[in-house]
Amino acid sequence: MKRSSVIRRAALAAAAIALIAGCGPQGGGAGSGGSGGGAGATPPPVTTTAAPPASPSAGSDDKPSSPTPSASSEAPKPKALMDEGDETEQVRELQARLRQIGYFDRAPTGFYGSMTAGAVKSFQKKRELPATGAVDEATWQKLVAMTHRPTADELKPSTTNKLDAPDPRCLTGRVLCISKESRTLAWMIDGKVVSSMDVRFGSENTPTREGLFKVEWKARDWTSTIYHTPMPYAMFFSRGQAVHYSADFAARGYAGASHGCVNVRDKAKLSELFDQVKVGDKVVVHW
Repeated sequence: MKRSSVIRRAALAAAAIALIAGCGPQGGGAGSGGSGGGAGATPPPVTTTAAPPASPSAGSDDKPSSPTPSASSEAPKPKALMDEGDETEQVRELQARLRQIGYFDRAPTGFYGSMTAGAVKSFQKKRELPATGAVDEATWQKLVAMTHRPTADELKPSTTNKLDAPDPRCLTGRVLCISKESRTLAWMIDGKVVSSMDVRFGSENTPTREGLFKVEWKARDWTSTIYHTPMPYAMFFSRGQAVHYSADFAARGYAGASHGCVNVRDKAKLSELFDQVKVGDKVVVHW
């Protein structure tokens, strides 16, 4: 027997043993003989294994999670129609309306200070609105619905503005205690109010200076050397700024402003005060 025939028979025998051991591909198709394919069986197609999809995180219930809202998606703060520092006729109306329902206990001034902000905040808390102290559209509409349009007397009453708590510097000695918040002048001696009156101040461009001063000199009849306007019962306290009577204040009220002086509109009251105040008495201008 030739050597090549021996080698071929040995190879066929080895292949037969491999098929019986199950090393070949599993079959099961028609005509396969039921136990596996022969040497000429078609090999199975080669498949590539794709990367498994990312598994959902724990607790996701196999559903995509909702995006986390960003800070920019938060509701914007309501725009303020009126806020501290404003000085307008609408602020005066606001104060008059608040006064109608017991939230503002002084005459309207048109200036939005801390007292007005406190009154607005109390109103907002009572109506379960955001208690910001500033008037937004919702606050204004609620207030308008609860009140009537203020009359001329309600907007600019002739009565004296209510005094606020005096500055601590006003509680000793003889003092002209002047509040920008309540727009009042209180003549005080050793902490007791002797008399009081409405006042107005300088404009934004010519503000009335704040601080502790003293009466430097007095003039019953004086005319401004700069603006050439009368300044009766002038009591000077700070480099040309003085407490004095103003006919313009008496006529126009808070629609106008001074050039830095403290204007008084009640001439009779100021005349009495002028006679009582002495040079050297304290002057306190505060908020």
